[in-house]
Amino acid sequence: MANIIVSSLEFEKVGTQYAEIVERKGIGHPDTICDSVAEELSVALSKMYIEEFGAIMHHNVDKALLVGGIAEPVFGGGRVISPIEIYIVGRAIKEKGDKRLPVEELAIETIQQWLSENLRNIDPSKHVVINTRIKPGSRDLVELFERFQKSGEVPLANDTSFGVGFAPLNDLESIVLNTERFLNSEDMKLKHPEIGEDIKVMGVRIKDKIRLTIALAFVSRYIKDLEDYKAKKEEIRSKVVEFASSLTDKEVEVFINTADNYDNGSVYITVTGTSAEQGDDGQVGRGNRVNGLITPYRPMSLEAAAGKNPVSHIGKIYNVVANIIADRVVREVEEVEEAYCYMVSKIGHPINEPQVCDVKIRAKRRSAGTEEAVRSIATEELDKMPDTWRRFIQKEFSVA
Repeated sequence: MANIIVSSLEFEKVGTQYAEIVERKGIGHPDTICDSVAEELSVALSKMYIEEFGAIMHHNVDKALLVGGIAEPVFGGGRVISPIEIYIVGRAIKEKGDKRLPVEELAIETIQQWLSENLRNIDPSKHVVINTRIKPGSRDLVELFERFQKSGEVPLANDTSFGVGFAPLNDLESIVLNTERFLNSEDMKLKHPEIGEDIKVMGVRIKDKIRLTIALAFVSRYIKDLEDYKAKKEEIRSKVVEFASSLTDKEVEVFINTADNYDNGSVYITVTGTSAEQGDDGQVGRGNRVNGLITPYRPMSLEAAAGKNPVSHIGKIYNVVANIIADRVVREVEEVEEAYCYMVSKIGHPINEPQVCDVKIRAKRRSAGTEEAVRSIATEELDKMPDTWRRFIQKEFSVA
């Protein structure tokens, strides 16, 4: 394909630069909650459309807002005074011919189920109010979506947008990603039920020293008093140091809940394990990119992938496929140490015909076959793109 370009990465590796910043918002962070419920609804809608009509219909439910509640956590207990509110906003086919589709009912059921399965201390029926604002799609975008279905050809891009990806993760990126997963793992929750799901990890590397600053929402009913809080926080901190240090040869420092003030008894405890109960609000697209990280030293797209339709929405598909291409290039082309991938679409044109697919590589050496191997991988992934929607509805990709 003439629109596949293979070029060189000319700048110094991010992991060897003097300083670097990486962030991850955990599953219980208000922004991640919004991303997650929007994506769950897109998957549920896709499955309903397939069951009803044999194909996914036009939808984009990628606007979600979480309005924090009011809570009163106290050592050993506490209560939620005013519930969290979640607004899910978007466009979807709600009727076809004479048939009405239960879109709003599906949205509420899907969101409640996700909350029950992922936030252990949330009771969706008591702690959360779900508001749906889903309207039919605009006629032009619905017609564009249906045009390729009638022809049986490749889906047409519903936007002129871009996606980016890179591989591999460096030390700091891997540590930040895996530290949040470690803290939110089933094993850690069994040993430390006081750990809530709202965990934000900010990683800073200065030369060969890594500092992790972690905001961790403790669950108040598992904390007896201030001394118990301090002891549990230190035990968790020690475990994080041990875990993170096992992933790197660099020195690792860990700080948890640095705004705590023991003198006046002000510490980060919550009733539900998330700041959404009172301390923070949330919105789709303000959190992790599709690789699970926020990486200001790497290429990123501002697109909110969560909730967009998986068939033709470039803001979702290109960001995931760009990461797949970069990852495959690094794993399969022996000479390549690092790869970045940038793709941009053109609305109304087949999704697998981007205006450009620019794969930038850093190679230990560059043989005659290097560029050909990279082009081959990019071509294969573009050819597969019309079927990528299947992998989204099977939840093979995380978009948060």
